[in-house]
Amino acid sequence: MWRQGARASWRAIRRLSVAARGRQEDAGDWAFSPEWWEPQSGGSTVFREVSDHGNGVVSVVAHQSSRPSSDQWPEVEKRLQQRYSKLHPESDPNAEFRVLGYQWRVLHFNDNTRQSAAKVMSAYRQSKPGSLYLMQEPHCLAVPYLKSMLSAGLSTLTSLGFDLPGAILGSKTMRILCIGHGGGSLPLFLASKLQGAIIDVVEIDPIVVAASIQAMGFPACKVNKLSAGSFNLVDMPNQDIWPVSIPRRLSLHIADASDFLAFGGIHIPYDLAIIDAYDGDDIFPQKLWDPDGDFLRSLAARLHPAHGVAVVNLHADADIAMGGIATDWLDGEMLPMGKYVSQVCRAYKRHVGTAFKVSVPWLCNISLVACRHRPAAETQSLMSGLITAGNRVEDLLDLPFPCVEYLKRGFSEIN
Repeated sequence: MWRQGARASWRAIRRLSVAARGRQEDAGDWAFSPEWWEPQSGGSTVFREVSDHGNGVVSVVAHQSSRPSSDQWPEVEKRLQQRYSKLHPESDPNAEFRVLGYQWRVLHFNDNTRQSAAKVMSAYRQSKPGSLYLMQEPHCLAVPYLKSMLSAGLSTLTSLGFDLPGAILGSKTMRILCIGHGGGSLPLFLASKLQGAIIDVVEIDPIVVAASIQAMGFPACKVNKLSAGSFNLVDMPNQDIWPVSIPRRLSLHIADASDFLAFGGIHIPYDLAIIDAYDGDDIFPQKLWDPDGDFLRSLAARLHPAHGVAVVNLHADADIAMGGIATDWLDGEMLPMGKYVSQVCRAYKRHVGTAFKVSVPWLCNISLVACRHRPAAETQSLMSGLITAGNRVEDLLDLPFPCVEYLKRGFSEIN
């Protein structure tokens, strides 16, 4: 979940986009956001259900995407056919896949709050014209706060000595916890980039899980319901076009976050926890930051004792999207930290350890990081170590966006 920043900041878009260092084009570059944020057409609703878990009306709206262009589709079709043939060797090798197109699909709560956005490819098999396959682009993070959380979390983990190259190659297991699912872009990105990643995604609302798989192209993977056994989804064929290892390393859990930490999953320490859980009223539930509550105690107990890292998506205390002062704040890269954000930051610091925050470009969001490391060094030394690690993360993962720029933006250690 995010809040929109000042419109004047559009002039600065290219500071954190493809122009930097000549890197490959970022499919989720913020320069493409007009295609789904305020498109000329209203889009088409492809999913709509009423939630019983405080999210109101959950819907997915589709908007046309300009990328990838049609001249790139044949290579995609070839890869899809290869994956399908490997899973179904008895199938006709000439019954090739055909791409129908690409869309932005945006998850809404109560018709007005944009909860997440993802780029989705649709395709069909020539031998079965009525078939439809949806596949979310795994390396596309469409919203800047996701890039901020990823950059901050992985850089901190790397700075603490975690074997990121081993996790990339699969020789090192990396256990990741995601509280809040949305469209699933961040866990999918991590699963596709890190062969050693084993990811538990905890989402309290089964309607959100159904929307992500049925309408946003998230791979059909194992889904557990902590309170009442298995959770059944309409059978989806999209698992036939994914590399086999990705859905096998993703597990979706329909559960309250505190209950899951206390009773669910395998009790092996998590290396990285990502918390991004807002309800239909755009509120970060107090139980997820109450310093005297069960959640933070359980989270601290489940993080790796030597290098565990927690990353939290927060809104700035006030809506600063209007007026000239908003532009000043955003261009200056420092968002205000009032009573609410201060309380959340202090709560995570108290239970986990060292904590810092960074501001998210173009949006009124803050990424809070809390980690086990308790350095005696000054803030400048902490920042220096993060920048060194951030450069390594960017190169190792071949990121299409500048990881270090997200780390430096509005950096402030929590005292």
